[in-house]
Amino acid sequence: MTTTRPDPARTLDGETVRLRALRHQDLPELFAAIGHPAVFAGGWGGGPAAYRPDLDSWRELMERYLQWDAGNVYAVCLRSDGDRIVGTSTLGDFDLENGSAHIGWTAYAPEVWGTRVNAEAKRLLLGIAFEHGFERVRLQADVLNSRSRAAIERLGARAEGILRHTQRRADGSWRDTAVYSVLREEWPEVRERLDARLASSLDREDARS
Repeated sequence: MTTTRPDPARTLDGETVRLRALRHQDLPELFAAIGHPAVFAGGWGGGPAAYRPDLDSWRELMERYLQWDAGNVYAVCLRSDGDRIVGTSTLGDFDLENGSAHIGWTAYAPEVWGTRVNAEAKRLLLGIAFEHGFERVRLQADVLNSRSRAAIERLGARAEGILRHTQRRADGSWRDTAVYSVLREEWPEVRERLDARLASSLDREDARS
């Protein structure tokens, strides 16, 4: 199967979230969702020292940090709240010759941490990657970010190891990166687990309503 980059303009719909192309004009709404010190505390965006408290300096950081041209940068929108943006994630680092891609640059509003938002967003992104012929999808996190690493592991991704001193954090310290992946042959099992997990969470929501 030929590996192709998914159309970055394609919208991906789940039960809870809608993923659509993030636009530069969306940055104020994204700032309202994830422009919090807690989001940077785990290493996102360069770590705590990269946090910017005002929109203008935060926008400047996002213009550099997100993979606007090289990757498919998505706004993660909450469908039950009028498609309000609650985060962002990117499918990028495309290596079409070797069928490899990376899901990363992911951050969510603290209000949706621990909900089904991340699992469903990852289900959509993994699905479209394997639909377009990718053999391997990488996920990774700062080795110090135990919350993000636990979330990746719950998805069913396999741990590959720790890459040491992969990049500098905003405070000048070196980041070690924990690397995980899902292979095409593993995707049916991972997909089944994710679908069961998402169905269970919907059942719990129905029971409370």
